[in-house]
Amino acid sequence: MDRQTAAIKIHNFENMLPAVQSDLAVQTMKDPYLFDFVEYREGMIERDVEDELVANITKFLLEMGSGFAFMGRQKLLKVDEQEFFPDLLFYNTILHCYVVIDLKMKKFIPEYAGKMNFYLSVVDDQLKSEADNPSIGLILCRDENRVIAEYALKDISKPIGVSEYKFMQEIPEWCRNAFPGSEEWEKHLRLPMDDTE
Repeated sequence: MDRQTAAIKIHNFENMLPAVQSDLAVQTMKDPYLFDFVEYREGMIERDVEDELVANITKFLLEMGSGFAFMGRQKLLKVDEQEFFPDLLFYNTILHCYVVIDLKMKKFIPEYAGKMNFYLSVVDDQLKSEADNPSIGLILCRDENRVIAEYALKDISKPIGVSEYKFMQEIPEWCRNAFPGSEEWEKHLRLPMDDTE
């Protein structure tokens, strides 16, 4: 059983999205996300993790799953002459929508949901076309704080999911070998192309 089916995921997709898109969005989510390519260092801040994710964008995209296209980091959003910068912006070609990711080094707190709701409203207003589905938010935290997250998303108006992320050093040794690493996945994905050359 993989992380997409094993976890009870925290989200409000079924209330905010049409059934087909909701089901696809749920299938897209993982819990936890494993950043085995990020070397965790004591004292890391969110920007350090974001730098590592972007520096290893191919591995990050493999961990995110199918259909994700990287659109940028710290994307400038202007509202009423103020500037806002969501951490990471993706477009998912399967869901046909923008996906905004907010990366947190701490435990989930309710304020994160309000901030993401704001980002999604702006992205839907400024970037989304009529052909796109509603944008989705994903808050990645060191601890999803499940009960608090469920309450925070309960009456929010935009589709948002909350997941944990872990570094390889935090996964028990017996479990590390159970999942192929991102390099192994890359090698596996390249094999058919190498055979045709």
